[in-house]
Amino acid sequence: MVLRAYLFLVLTALAWGGNAIAGKLAVGHISPMMLTSLRWAVAFVIMLPFGFRHIARERALIRANLPLLFAYGALGFTCFNVLLYSALHHTTAINVVIEQAGMPMVIFLANFLIFRIRATGAQMLGFLLTVAGVILTASGGSLSRLLALDLNVGDALMLAAVVLYGGYSVALRYKPAISWQSMITVLSGAALITSLPFTAWEIGYGDVIWPDLRGWELVLFAALFPSLVSQVLFIRANDMIGSNRAGLFMNLVPIFGTLMSVLILGEALHIYHVLALTLVIGGIWLAERGKRAEQPRN
Repeated sequence: MVLRAYLFLVLTALAWGGNAIAGKLAVGHISPMMLTSLRWAVAFVIMLPFGFRHIARERALIRANLPLLFAYGALGFTCFNVLLYSALHHTTAINVVIEQAGMPMVIFLANFLIFRIRATGAQMLGFLLTVAGVILTASGGSLSRLLALDLNVGDALMLAAVVLYGGYSVALRYKPAISWQSMITVLSGAALITSLPFTAWEIGYGDVIWPDLRGWELVLFAALFPSLVSQVLFIRANDMIGSNRAGLFMNLVPIFGTLMSVLILGEALHIYHVLALTLVIGGIWLAERGKRAEQPRN
């Protein structure tokens, strides 16, 4: 089961890294809020035939937990991306990537404050190694670039996004005992509904870019992989190994994003990319080794 959870989380990180590449390719082909709404609309349409029977069978439990499920979709699926996209209008991508690496720390802290779940020393050291790898990648191996970073409105928005998604990950502990088909269908519907006001705002301010052929291709990709496949795998991995351990794998996202930038966008691969990947994988291994050593004492 643990190996399966690892596979799920690696595929999740790969899909989320691919989403960053899709966002770069979308520039000039579809605007950010329109992409958000359309990806969840397509995801909801895809899931509805698979989830309808499950929703009908579990409707009483879904109805009883509808506010919680709606909050999951609104905060974890829609608002995180809205904050991320908005942050990129005010700060650099370097800042955003570094700040996104703080998600596991948010998860560790929330688990401790709410559930009194302590992170082990190995988990904390593993976390620091993965953050070092992410910072190395984001700074391009240049200390001067890292020292030149400054906080602004965009950084505050991204920090809010980090806290939001970290909280979403921890809150999955409270999700009702419904099938993943029902879960993803309902959350996709909630994400679609809550994304519409942002898209309406984009249209109202004249910032909308309606999708061309490339835009629709990116909508389909985002709907299938970052929106559906990755969310299902992430939720199931959280169930298998817990949010502390699952959260550490989030730091693979910028690493995969960097590697795909090389393969798809033609960006140069440097030695610090390889070193950063080694740090991230080593950090995950160390945290997992510490967790296994701790289990016999529980």
